Amino acid sequence: MKLRTYIESVVDEMFHKVTWPSWSELQNSSYIVLISSVIVALMVWLMDFTFGIQGSLDDGNVVWRGVLGFIYSFISQ
Repeated sequence: MKLRTYIESVVDEMFHKVTWPSWSELQNSSYIVLISSVIVALMVWLMDFTFGIQGSLDDGNVVWRGVLGFIYSFISQ
């Protein structure tokens, strides 16, 4: 019986008490999230590319290992 009361109260709250955004507000929020996600992804890629480039001691070639390769080589020293 408690479960039924809980579900009824949840449905009542979702239909009568929750303020849903308008379509334009939802679009604006989606654009903000999309732009922020792209900016953060580019920052992470740039850090990964910058810190992941390591010069090889053997033949002088540049090796790109990414962040995990950088962390592993940093810890293993």
